[in-house]
Amino acid sequence: MKTEMKKITLLSLSAILFLSTVKAQQSDTTKVIETKETIVTQPVQNQKEEPPRLHNLELGVRFMPTFSSLAVRTSTNEVIQGTATMSNGYGFMMGINLTRMVGLQFEVNYLQTSQKYKDMNLDRVVNVNYLNIPVLLSLNTDKSRMVNWNVVIGPQFGINIGSNTTTNGSASTDTLRAVVAVKQSDVGVAYGTGLEFMLNKMRTIRIDAGFRGFYGLVNMNATNTNSAPNTYNVMVNASRKTYGGYLGLTFLF
Repeated sequence: MKTEMKKITLLSLSAILFLSTVKAQQSDTTKVIETKETIVTQPVQNQKEEPPRLHNLELGVRFMPTFSSLAVRTSTNEVIQGTATMSNGYGFMMGINLTRMVGLQFEVNYLQTSQKYKDMNLDRVVNVNYLNIPVLLSLNTDKSRMVNWNVVIGPQFGINIGSNTTTNGSASTDTLRAVVAVKQSDVGVAYGTGLEFMLNKMRTIRIDAGFRGFYGLVNMNATNTNSAPNTYNVMVNASRKTYGGYLGLTFLF
């Protein structure tokens, strides 16, 4: 009897050990390894907008209505300060942008200056035609933006390309012949300010509008013609001064 109990006990222990081993093996094979994935999110930073491209070369045409007045001399040697009259000017412009705020501007402008005045019972008109060549320093808010404000200043060289006077009235009262003697060239200071408006997204076409002034530093009077018989020079000793505006179309490259 005791022997049988021992056998049963050994069999029981063996079964328990076997089941423990199987269970351990099953737990090892079915063990699940869990991993936690951490997703790190970073806030998207606002990227700075890149500034638009700066075009370094500008070519344009301009219409330049200009107001000017001339002091003139009558046949009785009286000096009359003429009233401001408007003349039409036309020009070509080339600009070189060194930076977005600094540039150089070169222009060639044609301007006819006319002055009407009365000499006794005669109506006279003095016409002086100039080719103006300003060389300007341009200071800007930002040449690459859709709207730009500029200020310009620099020397201007003028070339007299023709002058004359016309007279209306009774010829019998015109005992002296009026002539216009103007120096062939002059120099002065040109200055102004203006606004520039881009017309397309590529910023290659622009409308320009602004003010332009000129202060001459040279006496316009060329010579005294009193030595010529029955003639006198209508020009007096004075420098040229003009004030006007401009409206232009510019192409950028």
